[in-house]
Amino acid sequence: MFAFDRERVEKNVEKATTTDLVNRITAYRGGMEPEALEIIEAELRRRGVDWHNEQTAVNEALADETGAALMCSFCRAPAVEQSWGWHWLWGKVPIFPRRLRYCREHANALHAKRIAHGDESTTRKPIT
Repeated sequence: MFAFDRERVEKNVEKATTTDLVNRITAYRGGMEPEALEIIEAELRRRGVDWHNEQTAVNEALADETGAALMCSFCRAPAVEQSWGWHWLWGKVPIFPRRLRYCREHANALHAKRIAHGDESTTRKPIT
């Protein structure tokens, strides 16, 4: 296992968006080092963010068998939905089917794309 690098974590947290930090401190909390959580909490306090009321990410997030939140296949946000998709070679050739996870933003984009292409099997409303 890697040794905790406080300086590296502080730089990363300083550059991160507030949304990303709230996701880390709520949905991904279980998989983080206690020292990293302290740094994130301090940064959120410095930014004037009260993350204690931000339970949306935790309540909606898909979790693995240990209870850890699963991450979107396309960004760092917590996944709220999953479905089958394709693994593409060079973005042009579908190679094999795989399970993809989607955050709220990417799930909405996927369903809008399916509806635009006339896929009647998509009856789901966008996640708000």
